[in-house]
Amino acid sequence: MEIKDLQPTLLWGAFDEITKVPRPSRHEDKIRAFLLDFAKKHSIEAKTDEVGNVVMKKPGTPGHENAPTVVLQAHMDMVAEKNSDVNHDFLKDPIKTYIDGEWVKAKGTTLGADNGIGMAAALAAMADDSIEHGPIEALFTVNEEIGLEGAENLGEGMITGKILINLDSEDDGEIFIGCAGGIDTTAVFKYKRSFSPDNFIYYKVKVSGLLGGHSGGDIHLGRANANKVIARFIWECSNKWDIEVSSFNGGNLRNAIPREAEAVFGLHVDHKHAMNKFMTHYAEAIKNEFKGVEPSMNLEITEVPKPEYCIDSNTSLRLVRALYSAPHGVISMSKEIEGLVETSTNLAAVKMAEDNTIIVTTSQRSSLESRKEDIAGQVEAHFQLAGAEVNHSDGYPGWAPNIQSKIMKISADAYEELFGVKPKIKAIHAGLECGLFLTKYPHLDMVSFGPTMRDVHSPDEKLLIPTVDKFWKHLCLVLKKIAEE
Repeated sequence: MEIKDLQPTLLWGAFDEITKVPRPSRHEDKIRAFLLDFAKKHSIEAKTDEVGNVVMKKPGTPGHENAPTVVLQAHMDMVAEKNSDVNHDFLKDPIKTYIDGEWVKAKGTTLGADNGIGMAAALAAMADDSIEHGPIEALFTVNEEIGLEGAENLGEGMITGKILINLDSEDDGEIFIGCAGGIDTTAVFKYKRSFSPDNFIYYKVKVSGLLGGHSGGDIHLGRANANKVIARFIWECSNKWDIEVSSFNGGNLRNAIPREAEAVFGLHVDHKHAMNKFMTHYAEAIKNEFKGVEPSMNLEITEVPKPEYCIDSNTSLRLVRALYSAPHGVISMSKEIEGLVETSTNLAAVKMAEDNTIIVTTSQRSSLESRKEDIAGQVEAHFQLAGAEVNHSDGYPGWAPNIQSKIMKISADAYEELFGVKPKIKAIHAGLECGLFLTKYPHLDMVSFGPTMRDVHSPDEKLLIPTVDKFWKHLCLVLKKIAEE
């Protein structure tokens, strides 16, 4: 069976088409064209703004033309992550989906259910003439995964609704009414190249097979950070022997916990036997530390030819020490909402550039604006002490929970009516676009819900099939209840 044959077919069919359209962040031209073509085929009014966001508008069904307008919102872009042994061009190739029991997965890449399934639900609502609803506006934003840029630059007057349903959540049975704000902090190390010593033996150390995941939604799970694993190993080596570091690269995206990293370094040939013995000990220790958390962790070291150049010793040691000691993970838990991560930071990526610089990307999140600024300041100070140049992104605001929300009550009542259980009302540590919408449209009453997904932002991303049907039925009933209010 193909995913387009799953129920409800209108929604799954739309999702199947979406997976065939390349749409990594900042490359949304093809998915935008797909959306506009969809609107044209279904005689739906559509428009775009200067940054490329798309809005479709559909009038209410008979008798509900004057009901409150509801905005259904999802983002166009997807996180483009793949396993290192997979040949996939995210700018050209469709996602290869398959069904594994009750899950939909992708072959070696991210699935793009974040937020393709939300887009598909919005499109299904726009195309389905059998459901009862008031006026609907479907808003599809760009560049959500790299800083919520579409939401931040949403064109004036693009939406008119006073109720917004964000379709970018990842747990069935949970309705979200708040999210964390975020900011990125980037550190740049400038280095000089030095010739690699002749009397050294050189190794490539690589960690792979980690679970990674969403730097907001999965940060509390205690998964290994590939950059930290490599940095720790090299730091421990540097305390035993004189070393030379030739390269260090790890991670990819600011909002993904890094799954893979590798470095090339050398030490005097006299220490070869001791080095091999220490590597075996380190691999056993690190795997034991993450036993039960990282079942597929792979740490390997291979001898490589002498590289022509190394990073100058002063910079390489400052880099390794900074990466090893940099904060990563949960910083504090919420005092108001049990089980909610309040503040965290992610040591996301280390990349060597051609201009003799090494760029370290980190991201910080918090449901408290002051704590977001605090942890970003701590990360800045940390890398300043290491001699790096540090800068911050503009960041984005959080979404403060409103327990008096009318749409929250409607959504909760609809879920209980359908499935006989009360949904959990929660806030999420991940960033949603809702906080930015409030800065432009402070009147909005908002909720976020969606089907169950796991391991988003990684090639292990998967979507639980039975919850998609529940998600659709829930959305349809919410729209009906709003129309009848």
